[in-house]
Amino acid sequence: FATAVFGDSFKVTNIAILKNKKDGSLFVSMPRYRSGGEGNNEVEYKNICNPITKEFHDMLCGAILAAFQAKNFEEITFNDPEHTQGQLNFNVQVTRFQKEGSNVRGLARVYLDQEFVINHIAILQGKSGEFIAMPNYKTKQVSADNRPVYQDICYPITKEFRDKLYGQIFEVYQEERAKESALPLPPTDEEMKAFEKETPFR
Repeated sequence: FATAVFGDSFKVTNIAILKNKKDGSLFVSMPRYRSGGEGNNEVEYKNICNPITKEFHDMLCGAILAAFQAKNFEEITFNDPEHTQGQLNFNVQVTRFQKEGSNVRGLARVYLDQEFVINHIAILQGKSGEFIAMPNYKTKQVSADNRPVYQDICYPITKEFRDKLYGQIFEVYQEERAKESALPLPPTDEEMKAFEKETPFR
């Protein structure tokens, strides 16, 4: 497995190095999750995060494979030289999400320098307010109160960058909420009946 570090500020883990069964060649697989498989749905695997451009994909995967072969199966840490100095730029997109019985309030997507995207960042409603949950997986460990322990896959590694990233996610989330509250409410049944009564439909 490989770990990619961006600008000494953000880490992506669980990048798998796999062997092609047909020709024995190695390839890199980004962290992903299983989707579907229920009823008549076929099982699909979707990336949690991935490079956006071919140039960055080739650089990232090439560096990981080269380091893997040189270090002989040890965990690889890839630090993109473009992002090891200076500020790590990012953009945020948020989609509001509301479903009865769910504590999910929004889903965010983060673009790092328009080269790498992180999906499935959740804005959740907790007992003490809303909070952000980065993409994670369930481990075999349990906590002291017998609850399953989850491990983040993609996450900020400095307090400064975490505060900046989470602050931006919440800011965009609040903007999306404001847009929804500005929309006109749908007409009530009484208003529709009055409208139909006054309007001669033919």
